[in-house]
This record gives sequence, C-alpha cells and structure tokens, in this order.
Amino acid sequence: MHGRCTCGEVEFEMTARPMIVHCCHCTWCQRETGSAFALNAYVETAEIQLTRGTPEMIATPSNSGHGQSVARCPSCKVALWSHYAGSGEAFAFVRCGTLEERAEIVPDVHIFTSTKLPWVVLPEGAPVFEAFYKPKEVWSEASLARFKAAREA
Repeated sequence: MHGRCTCGEVEFEMTARPMIVHCCHCTWCQRETGSAFALNAYVETAEIQLTRGTPEMIATPSNSGHGQSVARCPSCKVALWSHYAGSGEAFAFVRCGTLEERAEIVPDVHIFTSTKLPWVVLPEGAPVFEAFYKPKEVWSEASLARFKAAREA
C-alpha cells in the first residue's frame, strides 16, 4: 500500500497488510486528529519502506502519559505514523488517511467507544470496546505470530 503526506515530500510503501486496524474514539485521538476518531493500521515498522523523503520524528504526549513519537513530513507536517511507548519502535500505527488505498482499510475494532461522539454510528456486528481490549482475545493467530516474531527480532 502506498502512502504519502499532503505535499508529497514524504512517500512510503506499507509492504504488509496491517496486523489489526484500530478505529479509536478516545478524546485524545479526537483532539489530535481534529476529527471524530483516529484510524490506524498497526504494522511492523520494518514493513514501512520510505520511497521518497525522510519524515521528522516528533516526540509528543499521549493519553497513557508515556508519550509517542510521530513521523511527520518536515514541510507540511502531516502525521504519517507513530510509535507509542507501549509498543516501542518495532511497531507503527500508520495513519490510514495517508494511504492511497484507504478505502480498502476497514476497522477491525472500535476502541474507547465510551467517549465516542453520539452521532457516530458503528456498523452492526463490529467488535466494540469501551476502552482497550486484550490482543490475545481479538487478534488473529497470524497477527499474534507476526507480533511475537517482530518483538523477538
């Protein structure tokens, strides 16, 4: 999947399908994105290949208090992906809106729905969690294996 910032200075390929796609409805993501939620594809950082330019890594606070490092275009400042302290540098949360194939990305889970905006309607049957969830209970076996392999690398 091909991704880029708004001005095109930074482009990348996500060379593997996401392990999981989060649609996060927390107030932190609402504020950070200026929207109703954030849509992030969770993938191994090794699966992100820069094809043009170099993002700048910006340390920012996060709701957990442990912070995150956000890859932003140095010119237009669009957030491309981030690394949260809890996942470390081995994993990235790719901003789905930066992907050319964004229409193909469907959320696997809706998280932090306790603060979902009331006018957002979730699809019937979608996995919904008021806060976070236990990955071992939600992720596919293939995604759990990928996660384990990247953690051990």
